Amino acid sequence: MEMRRLAERDVEALWKLRLQALESVPEAFGESAEEHRQTSLEGMANRLRDGGDENFVIGAFAGSDLVGMVGFYRELRLKRRHTGGIWGMFVAPSCRGQGVGAALIQEALTRARTIPDLRSVHLSVTASQPAARRLYVSAGFRSYGTKPEALMVGDRYIDEDHMILRL
Repeated sequence: MEMRRLAERDVEALWKLRLQALESVPEAFGESAEEHRQTSLEGMANRLRDGGDENFVIGAFAGSDLVGMVGFYRELRLKRRHTGGIWGMFVAPSCRGQGVGAALIQEALTRARTIPDLRSVHLSVTASQPAARRLYVSAGFRSYGTKPEALMVGDRYIDEDHMILRL
């Protein structure tokens, strides 16, 4: 399994994998599949290109197929620049249970640790995703609170657990 930072050449595969994630596990993400469909390949390519070292997406490849992804961003505001966040974690169902998620998180954290003055990494995980929560705990994240009814998917409200990893 190859892990690497995604670049403009990966934009179509990333767009498709993100759509697969949003359609297959809508309760795990703050963005809807409908919203994602409005994102152009060009817009996504610009974000991949312009992210610098502080905003990136790591992809997991099985051969030439993108089968997993995780995003990282550093907060922009001066008072929050000591923090960053994990977003969009997803592994294709055919590759789950093989350590791909753990490898993606570790690669993102390894890169995050090279960012000057970054003190902590945050993420949120929905209550409907216990396997994802276990993965984050195994990577060192700790819960610091729950946001009740953070998401509404269809007619269901879903809580989010907020987690932190101090670097």
